[in-house]
Amino acid sequence: MEVFPKENPDRRFLPDLPSKNGTRRQHDTRYISEGRADVYSVDGKYRYCSGKVVNVSEGGMLLDADRSLHVGDTVVLRFFLSAGTMPEGFESFVKLPARVVRVDGSTRQVALRFEKSITEYFKRKRWRYFEASSLLGILLALVGVWFIKKESIFYFWFDVPVFLYGLCALFYLLSRFLFAALYRPYPVDSGFKPTVSVVIPCFNEEVWIEKTIRGCLNQNYPEELLEVIVVDDGSSDGSVAVLETVRRKVFEEVGERLFVHVFPENRGKRHAMAEGARRAKGEVVVFVDSDSFLQPDSILQIVQPLKNPKIGAATGRCEVENKWTNTLTRMQAVRYFIGFRIFKAAESIFDAVTCLSGPLAAYRKDVLLRYLDAWVNQRYLGQPATFGDDRSLTNYILGSHYAVYQHTAITHTIVPSTYRQFYTQQMRWKRSWLRESLRAGLFMWYKEPFMAISFYLGVILPLLAPVVVLRAFVFVPAAYGVWPTMYVAGVFFMSMLMCTSYLLIKRSNLWLYGVPFCFFYLFVLLWQIVWAVLTFWKSEWGTRASKHDKSLSLG
Repeated sequence: MEVFPKENPDRRFLPDLPSKNGTRRQHDTRYISEGRADVYSVDGKYRYCSGKVVNVSEGGMLLDADRSLHVGDTVVLRFFLSAGTMPEGFESFVKLPARVVRVDGSTRQVALRFEKSITEYFKRKRWRYFEASSLLGILLALVGVWFIKKESIFYFWFDVPVFLYGLCALFYLLSRFLFAALYRPYPVDSGFKPTVSVVIPCFNEEVWIEKTIRGCLNQNYPEELLEVIVVDDGSSDGSVAVLETVRRKVFEEVGERLFVHVFPENRGKRHAMAEGARRAKGEVVVFVDSDSFLQPDSILQIVQPLKNPKIGAATGRCEVENKWTNTLTRMQAVRYFIGFRIFKAAESIFDAVTCLSGPLAAYRKDVLLRYLDAWVNQRYLGQPATFGDDRSLTNYILGSHYAVYQHTAITHTIVPSTYRQFYTQQMRWKRSWLRESLRAGLFMWYKEPFMAISFYLGVILPLLAPVVVLRAFVFVPAAYGVWPTMYVAGVFFMSMLMCTSYLLIKRSNLWLYGVPFCFFYLFVLLWQIVWAVLTFWKSEWGTRASKHDKSLSLG
């Protein structure tokens, strides 16, 4: 079962539309809770009662109390926000003064308003310690990296390949952090609001598709300038029935702004995306994956970079929705944040983001249509390209325009929560990375010099990594009896640099999962690169049980 914050349903299906003055829920969203709270006197010496928390928000809670309270009572609440109850960073013990504002005599449910918001409470306490600890951690990590590389230079001639690789990797990674620190998102120009068509390709997503559609429609963006197009790619589950239900449910509110097209049989994700793009009426086409959920201002934020006519496309920030499910999803949460806030932000400094991510990416329609047919009909060794859609389309855009990252445009996506699904996804991503990186290498050399150098290092280093790791952990110990202590220490300190950066920005307990993920990558995921190189010609999707993939695997 996936674990993530569950919002208390609003009476209005689309509460954030401008026509409904919809900004209330953004400021004080109520989350369903399964926790308990104790109610104490103001001096904290006497416990009045306790009860189950029905829902909780930044400003208050609804408590199913085991004893009666009265309107106007001033109390102190003590409760624990468990992981997944509220957004990341709120998981902690809370002690807040509150006032009773409403009592339901029949159910004993008590509505309490906090004297200050939970955010204000954490800013004065928990988050201040997190910020101080993270800055200290970053400093210690940098000192550790400096010491390791100083030793590497001293022993350079002992093992030139390993230590040369280490120095290049250090330069590459530290440059990512430096450039990311210089990154700034594009500001919102309230006068720039182009017409937008959101395209959602859907295949076997009956569980998540309604939430995805709701997020795309529930935007604080002029309704007459926004449409949503869902293209079902021949789903074999109940996705089509869900789409029909949603269409009927929202018709009175959105009318023809929601359009649904169903393929009679599976044709592949690219064909679904292309169908939506061709039907789009907007100046901007925004692609959203069918298991990704936009925040109410995501569309307004994602279109802002396109005010510059040289920018052909922009991608937003993708957070992990189900991060609290298990250890694997927690590790992915850290990885996603570093991948977007550090690596994509660093690339965006040079207007050359190498992968516009599927969960949220905006394209100028005229630029997109220019490359659409070539992209849809792309082939490898005679087989249709059925994955790597995002990287492939990004390469077409980068050939003539800029591609950038907009940190303030946020979407949340469902990530694999089992290792089998995760391995399959990573193998598919590595094959597409290899294919499209080789293709991008043909034109990246004429981009900004720092970007070009970073790009080629970003390709060469991962390809050489298995050889270097094998030499450091097998050959050198066997031949010379020297264990790769410095190599492991270097990986540890670099992982700590990533983790403490995560802690500084996110102020979350999840930062600890970055270290095990780095070693998980080193000893497990790294070796997928070897298999990806040996099988780069394969075109199966791997996680999509479609007729299209079956025909490819048999052919």
